Amino acid sequence: MINWHEKLSPMVKKVPWSGIRKYFDLVSEMKGVVSLGVGEPDFVTPWHIREACIYSLEKGYTMYTSNWGLLELREEIARYLYNTYKVIYEPRNEVLITVGVSEGMDLALRAVTAPGDEVLVPEPCYVSYAPCTSMAGGVPVSIPASAENDFRVTAAQIEEKITPRTKALILSYPNNPTGAVISREELMEIAKVVKKHDLIVISDEIYHNLTYEGKHTCFASLPAMRSRTILLNGFSKAYAMTGWRLGYACGHPDVIGHMTKIHQYTMLCAPVTAQMAALEALQNGTEEMAKMVAEYDRRRKLVLKGFCEIGLECFEPKGAFYAFPSIKNTGMTSEEFAEKLLLEAKVAVVPGNVFGANGEGHIRCSYAASVADLTEAIERMGIFLQKYTGEQNKAAAASG
Repeated sequence: MINWHEKLSPMVKKVPWSGIRKYFDLVSEMKGVVSLGVGEPDFVTPWHIREACIYSLEKGYTMYTSNWGLLELREEIARYLYNTYKVIYEPRNEVLITVGVSEGMDLALRAVTAPGDEVLVPEPCYVSYAPCTSMAGGVPVSIPASAENDFRVTAAQIEEKITPRTKALILSYPNNPTGAVISREELMEIAKVVKKHDLIVISDEIYHNLTYEGKHTCFASLPAMRSRTILLNGFSKAYAMTGWRLGYACGHPDVIGHMTKIHQYTMLCAPVTAQMAALEALQNGTEEMAKMVAEYDRRRKLVLKGFCEIGLECFEPKGAFYAFPSIKNTGMTSEEFAEKLLLEAKVAVVPGNVFGANGEGHIRCSYAASVADLTEAIERMGIFLQKYTGEQNKAAAASG
């Protein structure tokens, strides 16, 4: 019998399983669980977007598209980015339609990373950044962002980590898992470091429309940054289209061409029906999106107030749809807390350490869940916390 363990790629064996999927799988096997785990809107994709997909099927749109994606959709994306951020992209060779932003990140890293290249990864961050860097042959270099600085990475922190082998910097604001945003002024300082050290920036801006205070700054719109930025974005979050798996990448034709070369051998093209739906979302989805964003903002405030009332310290998220409260006062690790909370209170959250070592001592809670579920989850978490903080207090009194 073949020994598969010996035959498998040593590098892939080193890559950990996604901590998010682990808890998602656990939840799927339990009844009565309130899940704040997976970052998925509880909204159904707006009807007019679904209808565009249905209509496309009725018209027989069931074929491959160009590897690049539908030209009409690429033109609409370029128009949208210009109207929103005044950044110009040529639809024919500077815009690629991807199977979600996750594929876009993988393509970007593979297109620019040579063996041994270092990629700077501010943490806490989305779980795929470091593994995708490693699978591309690169070396992920963590830059710790802290609650003391509202989980924003600074230009000085970035510069400290730069070596002769540094090739690229990943930025992701608004941030998953913390909900942090970063100002234009701070990004301008980062841009100076990027230019000084001739870095590539891979900017994951999937949550750009979910900014609750101020206005999002597209990194590529900053002076001299368009030519060295790979801009990643998509439709999953703001349009409630997670299952449609549709994103896009924009950048210099050389790098987008290399990404498309990889894409044509692996994905071929994104599903045509999803592309037709995305076209409708861009053309007519602003009103529905605004309603959903307003509802997320209401839930954001509800969660912050609830955490405060049950004694859970939490940085105020200004974007995305996640809160990242500290659980350090419980004396438990992030994983211990998440597992006990799931098994005893039937509330699913994601331990902060899966987003990088700097996320230890926190948990990620998605407030894309319904108000009823959020209210129930906070109530259960309050009872859970009373139990363990009470035990801690008793132990402290006994030892004193």
